[in-house]
Amino acid sequence: MAKQRKNVQKSKQDDKPVTLGDLLNEQLAKQLKDKKHELKEQEEAKLKADEERKREERRQKEKNKSFEELLNENSMNWKDFK
Repeated sequence: MAKQRKNVQKSKQDDKPVTLGDLLNEQLAKQLKDKKHELKEQEEAKLKADEERKREERRQKEKNKSFEELLNENSMNWKDFK
């Protein structure tokens, strides 16, 4: 009896571990992968839109700068040209 138990335990240890993919049916696994892909695309689109919005804000801010702000940002020393 003890030998049989040892043999059964050894055979169970030799088997591969059961994964979640093995437990789910193929259709459900495919649906989950598709949903993951869709959410990833949505996140990328959101990041791209946010980046575009920030770029437009910087452009508008640059466009609306006063002459004094532009002079202060310039690295040239205007006293050399007097």
